[in-house]
Amino acid sequence: MPTPEVATPEAPPLPDAAGRGAPPLSTLSIREKAAQLVMPWIGGEYWASDNAAMQAALQLAHDQGVGGFVVGVGASPYDLAAKLNALQRAAPLPLLIAADLESGPAMRIRGGTAFPGNMALGATGRELDAYQVGRVTAVEAQAVGIHWVFAPVVDVNNDPANPIINTRSFGEDPRRVAVLGAAFLRGVEEHGLMATAKHFPGHGDTGVDSHLSLPLISGDRARLDTVELVPFRAAVRAGVDAVMSGHLAVPAITGADGPPATLSAAVMDTLLRGALGFRGLVVTDALSMGAIVSRYGAAQAAVLAFEAGADVLLMPADAPTAIDAVAAAVESGAIPESRLDASVARLFAAKTRAGLWDRRGVDLRAIAGIVGTTADWTLAQDIARRSVVLVRDSLRMVPLGPERRHRIVVAAFGDDGASGIGATFIQTLRSGADTVHAFRLYPASGPASYDSVRAAAAGAGAVIVVASPRPAAWRPDAVSVPPALAALVEEMARAGQPVVFVSLGSPYVLAQLPRVPAFLVAWNSTDPTERAAAQALLGLAPISGHLPVSLPPLYPLGAGLERGAPQDPRP
Repeated sequence: MPTPEVATPEAPPLPDAAGRGAPPLSTLSIREKAAQLVMPWIGGEYWASDNAAMQAALQLAHDQGVGGFVVGVGASPYDLAAKLNALQRAAPLPLLIAADLESGPAMRIRGGTAFPGNMALGATGRELDAYQVGRVTAVEAQAVGIHWVFAPVVDVNNDPANPIINTRSFGEDPRRVAVLGAAFLRGVEEHGLMATAKHFPGHGDTGVDSHLSLPLISGDRARLDTVELVPFRAAVRAGVDAVMSGHLAVPAITGADGPPATLSAAVMDTLLRGALGFRGLVVTDALSMGAIVSRYGAAQAAVLAFEAGADVLLMPADAPTAIDAVAAAVESGAIPESRLDASVARLFAAKTRAGLWDRRGVDLRAIAGIVGTTADWTLAQDIARRSVVLVRDSLRMVPLGPERRHRIVVAAFGDDGASGIGATFIQTLRSGADTVHAFRLYPASGPASYDSVRAAAAGAGAVIVVASPRPAAWRPDAVSVPPALAALVEEMARAGQPVVFVSLGSPYVLAQLPRVPAFLVAWNSTDPTERAAAQALLGLAPISGHLPVSLPPLYPLGAGLERGAPQDPRP
């Protein structure tokens, strides 16, 4: 197959080579229609046209005829847009491109606007914030060739031990999650993209990562109706375009020995389409995840998910195998062709709404005026400032007075993939403090590194420990603080030292730090949130956020110490 030419920033918008309008379903073979259901994953980083991964993606688009792709973490917006334009050129039919932009454009587009995440929106409590994040996400994603946002997460995070939802949720109050989720999806859909409510019927009340194994949702039907399903009903009422299934055991719906929700018609058809009245696209969570792949192969998982009610088979373990299996099931009569036609018709309708029959590609020349604009970053900074929550301040240290700003010691912990955590925080602190001694700690840091922090902390006006515990696929420990770091904080707290722990992520780590005198949450480690956390400590911005989750036994839902107007950082 000849390699399609990759667009340059000067290339004109890419016209649709197949002409205007969706083809009649009768002109497509069963396998061609089955291929439209399949959406493999591709990396978002730069790929040369002869790169092996690019060639594999082109083969999926051209030879296999897949319906679209889901994009991973990207390089520059230009690299991502050029790659997607090249794939659109290769495909016989337009590709629907999706991305997990749960916390905004920067989650997948490097240089995109970096928002503080869903739980931060829960901390501000403002519908308009959620709407604005959805709006900016849609506008910036569309500029690089993305048509479908796998967001918002409307799971109700009511299990502090949840290792994979956590701060991806708006909070633990079903009604607030419903309101904020609906506002986010309206922001997305009113600005030209498709939104997705996930992970149906609700992934919040579990302590298991479904990337690894199958979580159990043990509540009865009444519990589901009053907690998990509340935000999904609100999303359906708000007109959400798509719903993503969760790989969850839900015995209240499927019975004790029933299949995972993704593979259950009782969940995906009877409950979602029947009881909730949903008429849009149903997309599976990734079929390559451990909760599915450990029990079902690529072929069986694809057929069972389709049979249960899915329209889009996301990231099967082997895309050609999944296509062949669905086609074989239809050709054998095991699944009616009319069922396949219904899903393809919904997909074609989505491509029509995205304008893909008229124009597939994007104009790279327009990107710089749309992605990561100053106005959008200013909005992100404003939301980040208002989302900061001061949970505890038993020594009344925050904001740091002149005597505490005279000499500050900062210990920033980052894992191997996030070694830059705390850089913006430290830089901002230095702009308003006399002396800042900064230390970096890593998972491999030994006793000598921790001893260096202990020695420097003696006599400091304030000791600030910064970490970013956050949900990460296949890493359930990522939402906690490493034991050595927690032990250091507790040791200094017992000694009466003025310790502030700043969580750039999960608020639940407070349970590991019962004696820490001050605990501040700023939700993620993007530049705006790190800057907001430092400004809050320096008294350069008021603190007004409130917990969207409870931290038993001391801090209920809505807790948060407020601090007033900004003050001069210098004595």
